[in-house]
Parts: sequence; structure tokens; C-alpha cells
Amino acid sequence: MTRTVAFATLGLALVAMTASAQDMMRGVDLTSPAMVSAEMTRPEVEAVLAEASAARPADFTGKRLSGLDLSGLDLSNAVLRAARLNRTILRDAKLDGAILDQAWLLDADLTGASLKAAHLFASQMARARLDGANLSGARIAADLTGASMIGASIADAKLGADMRNQSMGLMRAVLRSANLERLNARNADLSRVDLEFATLRGADLSGASLKNAELGGADLTGAIVIDADFDGADLVSAKLIAPNGLDRAKNFDKARNRERLIRE
Repeated sequence: MTRTVAFATLGLALVAMTASAQDMMRGVDLTSPAMVSAEMTRPEVEAVLAEASAARPADFTGKRLSGLDLSGLDLSNAVLRAARLNRTILRDAKLDGAILDQAWLLDADLTGASLKAAHLFASQMARARLDGANLSGARIAADLTGASMIGASIADAKLGADMRNQSMGLMRAVLRSANLERLNARNADLSRVDLEFATLRGADLSGASLKNAELGGADLTGAIVIDADFDGADLVSAKLIAPNGLDRAKNFDKARNRERLIRE
């Protein structure tokens, strides 16, 4: 096999792994009982939480909890791996340190919820509402396409791809077309993150890594970009109107498609 063919084959393999790792919705019937129903009631969830301890956290692995009103509950450190939480109401809930890997939270309401240091790997969160939520220090490699995160915080969170560990393909956060207005993303890792057509008006990106991020069509009007690293970021058709601290941003000269920015 020639080197050219070998690299081409590797490229196709990576594309396939990326699709299989992060596009979990392909072929899934989102209207099936497994995706829209609940096998527990709120009192039953509360009973499990009451019996949990630091040594034995509440475990809801694979549980169907869709459509429940779990607002205000303390689910800190709970294991919700592969749980179904579609359209579940988790307003003001506490999910600090919770494991939500491969969980389904389509159209879930997490307004004002706390998810500090939570783990969201390959989670499906399209159109989720996270306005005012706190995801500081969280590990987020989730699909948040069309999500609303107005005034939320991802400070110090890791949303970027870990290029040292990509056996499952390019796992990173997808925030395509998300509303991230006034987002606190200070010192967040947004490297290689898909932010195409996202609204980042007034967002605080101070110290954030935007290396190789996809910002095509994104609206960064009034965003704070002091010490933000734009190395390799794709800015095609992005709006960068009246940014704060652009003269102190890092590697802006190394961003791609700067000549196609919308500046006024």
C-alpha cells in the first residue's frame, strides 16, 4: 500500500469514527417509549438520592427519566451514564461532578442548574436550555447544537478535542447555532470546537483557547477577547464588530479567513 493510499484510508477511518462516536442519533427512533417515557417517578428518584453516599453515589445508569420534573434536586456526583433525560426539567438542579456520559438530554431544561466539574462525554443535548447554568470546570464533549446558554458559565471548562486520546474519533463539543450570548468562557478550552453560526454577542472569551475552532458565521459582536488564542481558528463570515481587547488577543494574525470577517 502506498503512503498516499495509507493516509487516505486513515482519513476515511477517522471520519467514520467521528460520525459513530458523536452522531448517536442516526437510526434512533426519538419518538419511541425508550426515548420519551420515564420508568421512575420523582419520589422514586428522591429515594435513591436519599440512600446515596460519597462512597456509593446515586446510580441511574441507563434509566429512562424523560419528561420528569426533577427541578431543584441535588444530583451531585450522581451517575447518569446513558440515561434518558429528554425534555426532563432540571431547573436549578445541582449536578456538580455528575457523570452524564452518553446521556440523552434533548430539549432538556437545565436553566440555572449547576454542573460544575460534571462529565459530559458524547452526550446528546441538542436544543437543551442552559440559560444561567454553571458548567465551570466541566468536561464537555457533547452535541449542543441549537442549545441556549445565555449568561451561562463554562469558565475553565474543557470542550476541546484531546488530540492525545482520539481513539473514538474527533470528540469535542459541538455548539453549532447555539445561543451563547453573554457566555462566561474565561480560560475555557474551545480548541477545535464547532461554533459555526453560534451567537457569542457580549461573551467573555478572556484567556480562552480558540485554536482551530470553527467560527464560520458566528456573531462575536462586543465579545471580550483579551488573551484569547485564535491560532488556526476559522473566521469565515464571522461577525467581529466592536470586540473588546482584540489588540491583546493571541495569534489573531494566524487565524484563517480573517479577510472574510465582517467588521462593521
